[in-house]
Amino acid sequence: MIEISTVIGLIAGALTTISFVPQLIKIIMKKKADEISTAMYSVISVGMILWVTYGVVISSIPVILANTISVILCITIIAFKTYYESVNRKSSKGWVGNDRS
Repeated sequence: MIEISTVIGLIAGALTTISFVPQLIKIIMKKKADEISTAMYSVISVGMILWVTYGVVISSIPVILANTISVILCITIIAFKTYYESVNRKSSKGWVGNDRS
């Protein structure tokens, strides 16, 4: 039988992990992430990596699972932000000074 603390941990982990999904969907749909703080997502990613490490030390599947998935989501958000900033920067520079009409 699964302990109640494990069930609570799994539910809490699922909810906090899912909280990153709407932001990721918004970035993908809008193809921009100007409002996203790279510093915040970087710091929270490092914190979650430490939580994963802690989860391994204490052998806690909920801690390991939730934080591993959250780290992946945060790094994906940072990657999309970096990608879209690069693409948007290149496309805006491409039009400057090219008006030959």
